[in-house]
Amino acid sequence: MPLLGLGTWQLTSDAAGTVTGAIAIGYRLIDTSGDYGTQPSVGEAIRGSRVARGEIFFVTKVEEDEDAYESARRNVQEAGLDYADLILVHRPPRRGAGEALWEGLLRARDDGIARDVGVSNYSVAQLEALAAATGELPAVNQIEWTPFGWSPEMLRYCREREIVIQAYSPLTRTRRIDDSRLRAIALAHGKTQAQVVIRWNLQHGVVPLPKANRHEHLVENFDVFDFELTDAEIEELGALNEQYSSLGSSLAYV
Repeated sequence: MPLLGLGTWQLTSDAAGTVTGAIAIGYRLIDTSGDYGTQPSVGEAIRGSRVARGEIFFVTKVEEDEDAYESARRNVQEAGLDYADLILVHRPPRRGAGEALWEGLLRARDDGIARDVGVSNYSVAQLEALAAATGELPAVNQIEWTPFGWSPEMLRYCREREIVIQAYSPLTRTRRIDDSRLRAIALAHGKTQAQVVIRWNLQHGVVPLPKANRHEHLVENFDVFDFELTDAEIEELGALNEQYSSLGSSLAYV
């Protein structure tokens, strides 16, 4: 799995062109979902790319009220691809952990529709419930994750079990990006606040999925591999945690 990806939720302006540009910059992980409306455009960009299909990591999701197996197959077909690299349960159902959904995705993986499977917006307790029901933990838990809202407990749990955390809305949808403490660290490195937050994720082993419409933001978000935050800066940024969610909802951690 690539270390950094492109989120495409609400990518309403020329999604195919944006993804094509992102791939040209160097992005190799593209995240979408059947309910984003971007899936056909993402597939078009991947198919039209000069980059080999095996080098692009395509992520999509099934909804909690769907037949997971049939939705997985439909999503791949809608994208015009032969398989997805990763398919996630978009969110747990209102009751329970969605064991039947998880079983459907495991079947999709076993049938080659997906190379691997995981979940999104799951708590530790819900991850445990899936493992208890099937004997298999998800490869990925995609959750909202920023210095302003994150969980040491979830990070520790996933590290111990080799579950990758993918971070959606890693830039707080710009709502907290102008924080003065974040700005000071960015200034010290000659980087932007967005680049510092993405780097903070990377140094935790978390895979950030920032969304960008404009070419300059795509370039900016990808230009994060030429500097490192110090241990003190990592700690300072982590201390900004106040369980903040840009969605206005409770974070799915524990």
